Amino acid sequence: MLHPPIYDTKKTFDQNYREGPYNAWAHAERIEVVGEPEHTFFGHPVYEPFGVSAGPIFNSRYAKGALNMGFDILVYKTVRSREKPVHPWPNFLPLELSGDYEEGDVVARDNQEYTEPLAAANSFGVPSVDPSVWIDDMKLVNGMMRKGQVTICAFEGTNWGEGAAAYIEDHVKAAKMVLSTNPRVVEMNTSCPNEGTTSLLCYDIDRMYEITSRVKEVLGSTPLVVKIGYFPDETLLRHFVERIGPVVDGIAAINTMGARVVTAGGQQAFPGVGRTFAGVCGSPIKWAGLDMVKRLKWLREAMGVSYTIIGIGGVTKPVDYHHYRAAGADAVLAATGVIWNPYLAQEIKG
Repeated sequence: MLHPPIYDTKKTFDQNYREGPYNAWAHAERIEVVGEPEHTFFGHPVYEPFGVSAGPIFNSRYAKGALNMGFDILVYKTVRSREKPVHPWPNFLPLELSGDYEEGDVVARDNQEYTEPLAAANSFGVPSVDPSVWIDDMKLVNGMMRKGQVTICAFEGTNWGEGAAAYIEDHVKAAKMVLSTNPRVVEMNTSCPNEGTTSLLCYDIDRMYEITSRVKEVLGSTPLVVKIGYFPDETLLRHFVERIGPVVDGIAAINTMGARVVTAGGQQAFPGVGRTFAGVCGSPIKWAGLDMVKRLKWLREAMGVSYTIIGIGGVTKPVDYHHYRAAGADAVLAATGVIWNPYLAQEIKG
C-alpha cells in the first residue's frame, strides 16, 4: 500500500527543503537494531545492503528521518560546484502507466492521484544549494552514521556554458568539495534526463573515461560510484565496462528513464522551457534496472573486472529488493518507492 509521502508533491521543492520531511519521517524515533551487521558495502558493515538512492535525502533532516527508520545506505542528494535553481513547480506528476515503460510518450494524470503500481515522472533539473550550505550539511550527515550505516555523497559535474575543458574541470572541482566532507563513498551522476536533454554523459565513453580518471585521481582510496542510465545497446555497454569498469569502484543502475511527458490532450505536462522530457520512475522501470544488473554482473565476470553493482529502479516493495539481489546486485537502493513507502527498510528486514 502507498503511505502518506515524506515529500509533499503539492508544495514547491523549496518548501519541502525548508519544512520537510513530512509524515513518517518527520518525528521518527530511532529503531535500535540488535546484533552485528552481517553484510558489507565497500568494506563498511551494514545490517542490510538496502537504502535510499539520490533524490529523497535533500538535507540532514531527511537523512535523520531515513536513518531512524532503518535505511542503512543513504545517498545524499546530488550537489554541484555552484548553486543551481530547481525547475518550476510541479516537479512530480503521477502517470497513466500500469505496465513497463520502454519508449514513447507518457501521459500525466490530471487528478494528481498516486496509486499502485506506483508510476510517476519527476522534473527537478538536479538543483543544488550553494556549496557554503551543502558542504556543512553533508559533513553533518557524514557524522550521523552509526553502526551498520553508510552515506554516499553524490555530485554532478555541470556545464556552465564555459566550454568542454571547463566542464571536465567542474567535475574535479565538485569532487574536491565533496571529498572535504569526509565521505565514505562518492557517487558521480552521469545520467539524469531532467536537464532538458536526452544526451547523457554515460553514453559518451571517451569523455566518461577522461572524467572518471580525473575524479578517481582526486578521490584516491575513497570509493567512486558512477550512476548510469539504461543501455539498450549491448555493444555500447560492453565498451563502457571495458573502459570505465577498471577505473571506478562501483556502478549504480539505473537512473530514471527519459520520456516526453504530456497531458491527456497531448500538451507538454511540465511547464517551462527545456522540460519536454522528464524522468519516468517507479514500477514501470523495474524491468530495466533488473536487466542492467544482470548484464553488468555477466560483463564483470566475463571481463575479469571488479566493481560493486548497485541496483536501482522500481523498488517499491520487499519483493523488488529480493529480485534485485537475486539478479546480482551487491546493494539495492530506492527513491520513488521510499517517498511513498517510508517503512520499506523495516519491511525488508522483516
